[in-house]
Amino acid sequence: MDADSRLEAQRRALTASLRRADLTLEQLWIRYFSLGGEVGLTEVEAYLHGMMPLPADQCDVLAHAVNERLDELTWPHRVPYNHPDDDTGPSSGPLAALVGLLDGAYLAPPERLPAVVEVACRAAGLGVEVYLVDHGQRFLVPLPGPGGGYRQPLGVDTTVPGMVFRSVRTASSEKRGKRTLWLPLLDGVERLGVVGFTPSDPADADDRTLRAQCRWIAALIGYLVAAMARYGDGLDAVRRDGPSSAAAGLVRGLLPPSTAGVGSFVLSGLVETGSDGGGDAFDYALSETTGALAIFDAAGGTTADGFVAAAALAGYRGARHVGESLVEQAAAVDRAIADRFPGGAAATGVLAELDVTSGRLRYLNAGHPEPLLLRSGKVIRSLIGGHRVPFGQRPGSFAVAEDVLRPGDWVVLHTDGVTEARDDRGEWFGEARLVDLLEREAEAGRSPPEAVRRLVRAVVRHRKGELRDDATVLLARWARPDDAAL
Repeated sequence: MDADSRLEAQRRALTASLRRADLTLEQLWIRYFSLGGEVGLTEVEAYLHGMMPLPADQCDVLAHAVNERLDELTWPHRVPYNHPDDDTGPSSGPLAALVGLLDGAYLAPPERLPAVVEVACRAAGLGVEVYLVDHGQRFLVPLPGPGGGYRQPLGVDTTVPGMVFRSVRTASSEKRGKRTLWLPLLDGVERLGVVGFTPSDPADADDRTLRAQCRWIAALIGYLVAAMARYGDGLDAVRRDGPSSAAAGLVRGLLPPSTAGVGSFVLSGLVETGSDGGGDAFDYALSETTGALAIFDAAGGTTADGFVAAAALAGYRGARHVGESLVEQAAAVDRAIADRFPGGAAATGVLAELDVTSGRLRYLNAGHPEPLLLRSGKVIRSLIGGHRVPFGQRPGSFAVAEDVLRPGDWVVLHTDGVTEARDDRGEWFGEARLVDLLEREAEAGRSPPEAVRRLVRAVVRHRKGELRDDATVLLARWARPDDAAL
């Protein structure tokens, strides 16, 4: 929004708020003048009617005069008691909503969260709608409200809330005379869905203070969704996009959050499970100095693949947790698979470590598709070093490969379910199509989570909506420590 548009939006919001503040024009001008206002009563009246502009600093003084009056009207004044009870929390406003969320979520089951959110937001004078993204990241699915009623899922690619999810930016929509302010629902940098706030006065949707307050409330709702989903099925059930095998369900429960970041380093992964799949998995660990990445693809093509992938994750995490090297981590994965599947099983995969202070990348490749390196929006090469046999087999001798990233580089790991997906004519998705899509996403400036989502959706469309094998992408972007991550 340019400066003139912001000033006009401020004028409309001030005019609407002035009616609620119950101030005459003269009373407003006296308050404005006492705060240091410099223009006369006639000029203020003309400005309010849109007949003449005022300098931006004078508009802000007028806004502050009205906001002070609104605070007076809504501040919960109380007469003190000699023996006050323990209930000293606020009764209205954004702080009341935040306190209501914290108190209401205590010992509440996950399925009660929508009611907690609705009651808390009512204290701030806001209607609220919460939508969670399904696991395939195609739809935003509404959390059922406490009063019942049905709301349609919203398309991630076709609606205003979907645009908010994709861009992680605030937007508003209008319907039946009401305006809803849509904000992304996040757990850190992981996108969980969106939340819509509807103020009683549509003009309030343009108020910067209200927007900031809605961001605080949305942030707490996001953290509560992430925390409460871990100890019940009520929230996760909303996100399920169809039945899955026992093995696929096991692996999904073991996966880390789909997106994470620390300062200069952001990564995102997504597993799209196929009808014959359940054997793909990824993992990572982030610290101030290191980003550790792993991707696995069970190689058996059987219903046991998910359990092989789970064993690989367990071996990798156990070794990584105690600080073992890449070679030792690979050996731990070998043992975890061989010990649990003595009849023979294997998984391909890549293990990698990035020094996020320097960009030094070390990796090994156990029979897996080679990672791709993007620089300045172009795939400049595959990472061809560090080869060994698949995990679970006798590796023999091999060496850990090294490379050096530059600020802004992308490293893309994927399973063969991406490039080997066939359409109904038998045509592969192929590496050329993968490279073309990655370069277009990079050129468009997409964030890692959105680039990964769009890439996996392209694979699904190539297969006409039904995958046989899992398709998994793990994308990491590195920048210098003083650069913004997102």
